[in-house]
Amino acid sequence: MGSPLRETEPALIAACRALIGRETALSPAETAVTTGIAPEPDRAILATLRREIGSGGDPLGAAFARIRAAKARRALGATYTPREIVTAMLAWSARRSGAIPDRIVDPGAGSGRFLLAAAARFPEAALVGIEIDPVAALVLRANLSTRGLMRRATVLVGDYRATPVPSIAGRTLFIGNPPYLRHHGIAPEWKDWYAATARRFGVQASRLAGLHLHFFLRTLELAKAGDLGCFVTAAEWLDVNYGSALRQLLATRLGVTALHRLDPKALPFADAVTTGVITGFEIGAAPEPVRIDHVSSVAALADLSGGADVPRATLAAAPRWTLIARPAKAVPPGWVELGEICRVHRGQVTGGNAVWIAGPHGADLPPQFLFPAITKARELLAGEVLRDPKHLRRVIDLPRDLDEVPVRDAVDRFLAWARAQGADRSYIARHRKAWWSVDLKAPAPILCTYMARRPPAFVRNLCGARHINIAHGLYPRAPLDDAVLDALAAFLRENVAQTAGRTYAGGLTKFEPKELERIAVPRLEELAAGCVESRITSSPLSVQIRVRLPGTLF
Repeated sequence: MGSPLRETEPALIAACRALIGRETALSPAETAVTTGIAPEPDRAILATLRREIGSGGDPLGAAFARIRAAKARRALGATYTPREIVTAMLAWSARRSGAIPDRIVDPGAGSGRFLLAAAARFPEAALVGIEIDPVAALVLRANLSTRGLMRRATVLVGDYRATPVPSIAGRTLFIGNPPYLRHHGIAPEWKDWYAATARRFGVQASRLAGLHLHFFLRTLELAKAGDLGCFVTAAEWLDVNYGSALRQLLATRLGVTALHRLDPKALPFADAVTTGVITGFEIGAAPEPVRIDHVSSVAALADLSGGADVPRATLAAAPRWTLIARPAKAVPPGWVELGEICRVHRGQVTGGNAVWIAGPHGADLPPQFLFPAITKARELLAGEVLRDPKHLRRVIDLPRDLDEVPVRDAVDRFLAWARAQGADRSYIARHRKAWWSVDLKAPAPILCTYMARRPPAFVRNLCGARHINIAHGLYPRAPLDDAVLDALAAFLRENVAQTAGRTYAGGLTKFEPKELERIAVPRLEELAAGCVESRITSSPLSVQIRVRLPGTLF
């Protein structure tokens, strides 16, 4: 059904003001956005809106999402939740609570999809919606008013982290979809708040955490033992370093009881390319098993009763949690982990590729400071062996001690240019021993891609190419001859599946060094016994190698 509204923000505000009515007091922020806008006078439009809202629709929220396109809403992390996810989360909450919660709090209420559904499921519970955007808050009020719920509802306009929410004697259910905003969009003072608040709870927290992690921490501040929480968020925190603080808190004080991770290809939100995980928790929960499930699609969520029980201690000890939701395969008998044979290192971060990857600005530098390097993943996807470095770009890497430079004129001109570009002020440069020295790692005999929508490419590096942080290098712990290195690279190409990495939205898969080191491979003697066949391909960079190991099927 098409919207009865004109698709403009003033028209949306006018409709909301008419549906709310004059008797309801607004917050100062809401009053400010309604100033000068008369309520919608068209009774037919209002009747259509009341009918759609009364039948469970959200025409105002849908209009808001169209008027404020995803790009505009991204500054506040606003992403609206599909009905199937709301229904599944409330089903879990009802089953977990065992009784009607006394209060429902949605910390990022938007148009009220969670609160409206919760009002029907828990008809005696008080409703509290917190929303930072005053226009979205008007939509929330209009929906609550139209459904006759304002007498049991409170709408608070402000930032959840700073909005007072009084404690109550009964049980509170905190439920919703915390805003998805990466750390780049978070003000420094809020990053400081996050780190300081986590310390109060005995946890060291990274300032690189996204805003949805802040909402978990604020909920821990507000909640008391026995209160429930159920949030749907992006799933990256299950694995990444900045998520370790949340993982610790969920395993202890926040009391995680359920994790339902959506398959990364499911894309649960229509206007955001992100993964999804639903986290259920009970403050101070007893040391019971945690229900964990890997769900193929939004439709398969059902009532969040699926999955298997995992001991809480297993979660507490695990460095990342996706492997628990989807365990890695065991190492076959007689095989070893790749990390026993090779160390895996990510390539060097330059701190400013436009400066340190040579272009015209590096043309006069002495050639001993210009290193052929892998600077794009496609250079590794082109073939299986790197033989000729002439197709590779050069990375500028000067010695830490410039007194070692025999002729300084060209180097000094380059350094003056680099300073003018701000190369000495980047975060990476300021934390190097010498800002001008990228300090590239030695050439790795095997290079591999680490992020793609396909399995990683493993390439033999026969031309001494260096690599920056778009690739990983495999460095043998003990010297290996070329035949064994060829066999190892070929085995990895044929046997490493995309599912062995951590998968992000839309099937983008990332392999961290430790994940690669956990991959099972045959022992060196079996690799050495493999039969190697090679043939030249049409690519100027590549030679294709095939390995057949005794007892191995390809």
